[in-house]
Order: sequence, then C-alpha cells, then structure tokens
Amino acid sequence: MQAAEKAYDEIVNLFARGTTPQAILQFHPSTQSQDRVRYLLGQLKSESITEAESAELDRLGQLEQMMQLVKARARTFQAP
Repeated sequence: MQAAEKAYDEIVNLFARGTTPQAILQFHPSTQSQDRVRYLLGQLKSESITEAESAELDRLGQLEQMMQLVKARARTFQAP
C-alpha cells in the first residue's frame, strides 16, 4: 500500500471510530507515513523524484492541508 493510501486509511479510521475534538488535535500520521514523506522530500530536493513519487507527494500534501483545516475547526469545538 502506498503511503498516501495508508495516510488516507489512518484519517478515515480516525473519523470512522467516532472521535472528539481532542482526539483530532492529538492525531499524528504514523511513523511509516512520516518516513515516506521525508524520503519523497529528499527525492524532490535531490531532483531525482519520479512522476509517480511526485504525485504521491502531492496527495500527501493535500491530506496534510486538509488535516490542518480539520484541526483548526476542532479547536473551535473544544470544551473551554
């Protein structure tokens, strides 16, 4: 399974379990997903990234952006 698919699964599982604003704010991608992003960024920096890797990095970036928005919204629902 590609890292982007795994990352999607991690996020889907977070919401499918039922969650709270606190759980959303505490969510972090798995170590495997974080390692893959580091690898892809290294490939990009060294200009040796493939087209497929570039597309995967784009998908992971979109997921990160979405989770930043979800976390920002979750802060508004936190108990005082």
